[in-house]
Amino acid sequence: MTLPLVVGVDGSDASLLAVDWAVDEAARRDVPLLLVHASLWERYEGALPSTGQERPSEQVLAEHIVASAAERAAQRDAAVKVSTDIVPAEATDALLSAGNNAFALVTGARGRGELQGLLLGSVGLAVAARAHCPVIVVRGDKAGLTGGHERILLGAGDPATGGEAVRFAFHEAEARGCTLDAVRAWRCPAHEGADDPALAEEPTREHEKHASAQLDELLRDAVAEHPDVRVRRTTVEGPARRILVDRSAAADLVIIGARRRQGHFGLQLGRVSHVLLHHAHCPVAVVPQLV
Repeated sequence: MTLPLVVGVDGSDASLLAVDWAVDEAARRDVPLLLVHASLWERYEGALPSTGQERPSEQVLAEHIVASAAERAAQRDAAVKVSTDIVPAEATDALLSAGNNAFALVTGARGRGELQGLLLGSVGLAVAARAHCPVIVVRGDKAGLTGGHERILLGAGDPATGGEAVRFAFHEAEARGCTLDAVRAWRCPAHEGADDPALAEEPTREHEKHASAQLDELLRDAVAEHPDVRVRRTTVEGPARRILVDRSAAADLVIIGARRRQGHFGLQLGRVSHVLLHHAHCPVAVVPQLV
């Protein structure tokens, strides 16, 4: 059975942008689309006796939200199979549950009712930090949202924990027929070579060489499996979070891995992921890796 691409919808402008992005992604990946809306009206209204009167306004609103989102999806691409679900749960719980049987989860950058000053809504952050499937937070400028750059950016992590992100990135680049930029950031501790500035270049070269070797190791299997994907490998000295945010301005999607420790139920999101989710110039995909 083909797993669906799940989109959280709540009627906000951000969620409608997420629907547009998800329709295009579902078409590229040839997967069905499931629009999920979380509503607690059933939990409370179900405890009340039926009076034969009109349906509760919360139910009407929930049905309107999913129907409008489904209509928008059909208008964007009628070939994509779309279904809807209204879940009697909090938004985060509803999406995490749906993600257990999803190809990936898609959310907007902010939800209905979120403060306008927020860079990322609480639901998107919680889902990205806890889901066991890839989570895409749709944000950024028009060029990135519409795929105008024709470039995918992969923040290359450690070979032991970044394999799922690499596989996702190669499949994404292959589906789009675009270039994959694989970037590995590295740092040279300030104390190395500090006693003799003339020797400072030697540790720098060693750190760069080590970063390049790690990048090659991380990409080796995926390159062999996807020979048609154009890959540009880059190692850059500096903090990964700043480098990836800057480079996201020329990308259609930035992809990063996230460790998920089995049996740990709290938020599991590193500093780089956190910064990208708040500041990237294009949609961000957080791909979990169980460790």
